[in-house]
Amino acid sequence: MPGPPPLWISEADVVSLMDMGEAIEALGKGLLIEAQGQAENMVKTHVAWGNGSTLHAIGAVFPKDGFAGTKTWAHTEGGASPMLILFDSENGDLRAIIEAFALGQMRTASASGVATQRLAAKNADDFAIIGTGKQALSQVAAVVAVRPIKRIRVFGRNEERRAQFAARVEREFGRETVPAQSIAEAVKGASIITLVTRATDPVISEEMIEAGTHINAVGAIVPSRAEIGSDVLERCSQIVVDSLPQAQKLSRELVTYFGSPKEDGWAKVQSLADLIAGKQGRDASSDLTLFKSLGMGISDVSLGIELYRKALEGGVGTELAHRQLVMPRMHASFE
Repeated sequence: MPGPPPLWISEADVVSLMDMGEAIEALGKGLLIEAQGQAENMVKTHVAWGNGSTLHAIGAVFPKDGFAGTKTWAHTEGGASPMLILFDSENGDLRAIIEAFALGQMRTASASGVATQRLAAKNADDFAIIGTGKQALSQVAAVVAVRPIKRIRVFGRNEERRAQFAARVEREFGRETVPAQSIAEAVKGASIITLVTRATDPVISEEMIEAGTHINAVGAIVPSRAEIGSDVLERCSQIVVDSLPQAQKLSRELVTYFGSPKEDGWAKVQSLADLIAGKQGRDASSDLTLFKSLGMGISDVSLGIELYRKALEGGVGTELAHRQLVMPRMHASFE
């Protein structure tokens, strides 16, 4: 029996259907499903060309829930137009096409929110964000959603943009927000640090960081980039990644420190799903804790499934004429 017509869910629809708290909750549910062996990532793949442009593909399957999905985008100097496509995992029918810029921001930030919820000290209230680009505001929202933040310090290389971003953060979140003159000034005394930069070499070193700090490293998602160095990793009591196979493939920082996937040191690295399933948080004796984010399909698809369900329930989105989009069904034996 055919399902409902596929939906086109726009950026405006995404923003109207889900806030950061709901995104963090949706991702938590998806991670538990992964930990139970009922969801699986498609390891991220990418190809680069020109002056730093990259084409990405990422995805996941949730067979018990009836969904398979993939997100793809081309990151260029001129911009990007990411799309998440949801299919029925039983019959391959198209369920939704979701404009995925806002979704991508929420998915990345919600992973930081889940990690911060588990790994930062309960009373952590001094937050530093390094980077003021497109992902930065949602990263602030995620940390503010899970910890009693009183002060936020901001650093970005462009002084004018840094000041504008700090003013916007203070206006939107009602916390004291201070533009810092350097990274060292921004992170001094901070109990939570989020790095969301396009740096190609480490931007913080271990002597800058207070004992007990939690770090979200979000910006270096391909091997050409790095935000943290081996000296920081040396101090980390807990290291959590969204996807271990992706970290072993794409994180220059971790590969430099731990070596090949066969090296024993990788046993220290825990997946975010295992952290959630273990129902344990920060060890009281921990020095630094680190969440290394690379982006994974389970994050995108977890939020996409929840958005699709909300759209169906609320009558949101635009129905698409199935015959205009889908070629005649191919037999399973087609090659």
